[in-house]
Amino acid sequence: MVTDISITLRVEEEKAENKDALIEKKALRALFDKGIKAKAGELSLVFVKKSIDARHGKTKIVLRYRAYIGESPEEANKTPEWKMAGEKSAIIIGSGPAGLFAAFRLLEDGVRPIIIERGSETSKRKRDIAKISTSGEVGADSNYCFGEGGAGTFSDGKLYTRSNKRGDISKILRIFAHFGADEKILTDAHPHIGTDKLPSIVNAMRQSIIEHGGEVHFGQRCVDFVFSDNEAKKVCGVKTIETESGREKEYRADAVILATGHSAFDIYELLARTAPETLEAKTFAVGVRAEHPRALIDAIQFHGKTEGLPAAEYRLVTQVEERGVYSFCMCPGGFVVPSSTDSDEIVVNGMSSAKRNSKWSNAAIVVETRPEDIPSSFVEEAKKRGCEALSGLYWRKSLERLAKENGDGQKAPAQRLVDFLKGRESVTLPPSSYTAGLVPSRLDLWLPKQIKERLEKAFLDFNRQMKGYISEDALLIAIETRTSTPVRIRRDKESGECVALKNLYPAGEGSGYSGGIVSSAMDGEKSAEKLIRAILG
Repeated sequence: MVTDISITLRVEEEKAENKDALIEKKALRALFDKGIKAKAGELSLVFVKKSIDARHGKTKIVLRYRAYIGESPEEANKTPEWKMAGEKSAIIIGSGPAGLFAAFRLLEDGVRPIIIERGSETSKRKRDIAKISTSGEVGADSNYCFGEGGAGTFSDGKLYTRSNKRGDISKILRIFAHFGADEKILTDAHPHIGTDKLPSIVNAMRQSIIEHGGEVHFGQRCVDFVFSDNEAKKVCGVKTIETESGREKEYRADAVILATGHSAFDIYELLARTAPETLEAKTFAVGVRAEHPRALIDAIQFHGKTEGLPAAEYRLVTQVEERGVYSFCMCPGGFVVPSSTDSDEIVVNGMSSAKRNSKWSNAAIVVETRPEDIPSSFVEEAKKRGCEALSGLYWRKSLERLAKENGDGQKAPAQRLVDFLKGRESVTLPPSSYTAGLVPSRLDLWLPKQIKERLEKAFLDFNRQMKGYISEDALLIAIETRTSTPVRIRRDKESGECVALKNLYPAGEGSGYSGGIVSSAMDGEKSAEKLIRAILG
């Protein structure tokens, strides 16, 4: 018999000398409370998760185990076996988590993955990213969003997801661990790799794909699809432009997985030109990045008892005028980073290193934005261009340009939270982790009214949930617009193909069906599985 149980220990109890005996005793009691009688000699426990519960002013360690009664634990799940690539092949556009995990899923059945990535491999990408902060120079194809490993590589590496029904989360985590991630990700409640660790892990994944007969091509921007001579709207390849030389190339395969992420504006425009009926508008989010001193957030969350505890996380959510306002991508002990993909815009994001030991903690605070919230001028612009579904993208772009107008180069516009709420200028700004620099700005004057007013009310509510959240040192940095895409690429529920383009399988964040590293990785696997069934039978 196998069952999951949760055991709660106080911190001082976890440090006790007889910890194992204490855990066994509590496990037997937890099972008894579930109506399951077991004896110590017939009980085996396998550790599953660990988390910290700091509610109600008492810090506790919550441990979850899988209990095996009257039988030995099954052998731990192993990393999948990958085959050498055979004759069948599939192009994968994008090397983010959806693309990489789609590639590994293809190799489980011996299908050759051919990854096409517009950005650079990680070592060159690091240099390109450094230029954003040092000179304000944004590479259109190699930046925080585009390049080897996708947006997550240099933007945190959070692996927590609530998408337990979308696939095998543990399989994704095991593969990351196989390529060098700390095995703590297999048991932590909120697993996290860290932006300082992810590049080498992604490099190892790429090397393994190549060793198994796959291909990875960097600096290749997809500009068009190649269609079958025998069947209209059947994709059999892609056309690319080499980003450094401008040379045109063409790649062909049995099918194509589209895993280009939430920031590939040009891919949405390509789909709008090719088959506009494949796109539909969806809900997304707009807001700011809120940054606090880490010590403040730790003290609030752990009720002043911070010694020996990791950087504190928080999750905030409220409803304001029929729209959700919530925290997203919370980075304890992290940094705010420039996430623009073009020099005419400013976009911010957050990240943390593996140790989560910076002096600051930050999170996106964003307002739910539905298609009906988009100003009519952008809807009309999208209609004129032949695809109304793009209206959210046009509005997003205008907001990012507005942030640029209120910034300086890649110095982002910022305002103290207290000044934002009181409608006044921030004469000075507190120290910040944002290395590109900040410019004092009246966010309360230029953010869209429906965003600004909902944020104001939400912050007051958040301060009730976390007393002290509104403080002199709390800083708002604009603008946060890339939590998800405003567009969904419609796909057939059964085949997984794009509804109007055969052999094209949209996957990951860019498809509009997932968000975050793990859910995108699982979505990439599912798309690969459907592709495999189609080409292998």
